[in-house]
Formats: sequence, structure tokens, C-alpha cells
Amino acid sequence: MYFKHLILAGAVFALATGPSMADEDVAKQLNNPVANLISFPIQSSFDFRVGPNDGWRATTNIQPVVPFSLNADWNLISRTIVPVVYQNGVIPGQGAQFGLSDTAQSLFLSPAAPMPTSLGNLIVGAGPIAAIPTSTDEYLGAGTLGFGPTGVVLFQKGPWTYGGLANHLWGAVETRSNAPDLNATFLQPFVAYTTSDAWTFSINSELTYNWAESELSGPVNVGVSKLLSVGDQLVQLQGRARYWAAETDSSPEGLGFGLTATFVFPTK
Repeated sequence: MYFKHLILAGAVFALATGPSMADEDVAKQLNNPVANLISFPIQSSFDFRVGPNDGWRATTNIQPVVPFSLNADWNLISRTIVPVVYQNGVIPGQGAQFGLSDTAQSLFLSPAAPMPTSLGNLIVGAGPIAAIPTSTDEYLGAGTLGFGPTGVVLFQKGPWTYGGLANHLWGAVETRSNAPDLNATFLQPFVAYTTSDAWTFSINSELTYNWAESELSGPVNVGVSKLLSVGDQLVQLQGRARYWAAETDSSPEGLGFGLTATFVFPTK
């Protein structure tokens, strides 16, 4: 719950200080998962009616994004997601759990310059992804070391950003005897519109297909973001509503919500 309080406190402080140095170009770059931009999002999601007993779950993803310039033509972008989870009533008879879930580490090789097309500037990136079994409780993660490919394709034209991110993970090493099979595809199509005063309106889905169980699950997210300056620090604040359009017996159901604070460190 600490990170929830951190985000809320940051939102109040940033709103109080005003939007004096908002930057439209930086806001557009934040719509691009492989932008040449150092960012540090802290993303909290709150979901309900989880599992057979209709429990609830709060997930805070700590997800630094760090680009590295390999040469004049290519960048390597590191994207890390470390989830901190609190859940209650999700596992029958087990009460509440709090701790780390499994970490996702992605590396994208991406051209340094976009390719102009009739649909907008084409931006692509591809590389490996690893699922690292960092969960501190058996009910908070899969407990399997997994590997696979990941990629992103998007276009940016005027105020619009649209495209999709995908990855697939296969389990390689199980770290506990009861670990479920890891064979899953993740799809995240997205559309975003950024205004001249750095407001961004977005919609995306986060769909996971579990091939081992032949199950599809995931929410559709609708968000509103604003890039602000807190002193010399750029921060983008986002609120979003989420609806679980695809459900399983163990997934959340219905409506949820989310809050994100993204600390931005332009490289140029």
C-alpha cells in the first residue's frame, strides 16, 4: 500500500504546483514503448471480484525504461517490470498475501530514426523477454523461469500514436514443484491522442492467452494523462478505468481502476 500512497501524494503535489513546463513532444514520446527517453513509471492497478471467492487485488508495477545508444543507427531499450502485489480473498482459505510477483525483463533493438510512411512515422523494436521468478509467495507468481520473443510496431502521425506490443513466454525452469506450465502470449494494441498542452487520451487492451489452459484473459484500459513540471522534474500523471473484457475462473471480473506517476528524464 506504500506505493499507492506515494502516487496519490505525488498527484496532489504536482497538481498544486501547476503545468508550467509541460512538453507536448515528451508526452508523445511517452506513448512510444521504445522511445529514446529515460522514464520511471510507478503504475498501480486495482481489480475486484478476483477468483472463486470474489477477492480483490492491488498491483503496483515499478517499471524503469532505459535506452542505450549503440551507434548512430540503433538503440537498445531496456524495459523492466517489477510487480508489488497485495491481494485478499483471492485464494480460498488463504487470506491475504503481500509481496513481489515475478519480474519481466525485455530488451528491444530499435532503429534510432523512425521510417516515414503514409500512415505516419513507423517505429519498430524487437528482442528477447524473460520472466524471472522473483515472487515472494507461491500465490503471487508462477514460479517459473521463462524466455521468449517480444516486439512492438507503432505509427506516430500528428497527435496520434497507434500500434501494438506483443510477446510470448515459454517456461524453461520451474523453481517449485507445483508451478503451472508457462506458455503464454501477451497482446497490447493501443491508440493515444496527445494535445498541444500535453494531455493524452488513450485506450489499450492487455490480453494474455494461456495456451496450456486454452484461456484468454485481460482488461481494456481507458486513460487520461497530463504531463506536468514539479520544479525541474517532468512527471506524467494518469488515471484510468479498466474493464475485464476477457475473464477466466481465476481472473478479475468487471470494472477496476488505475493510477500512474511517470517520472521523465529526457536524454536530449
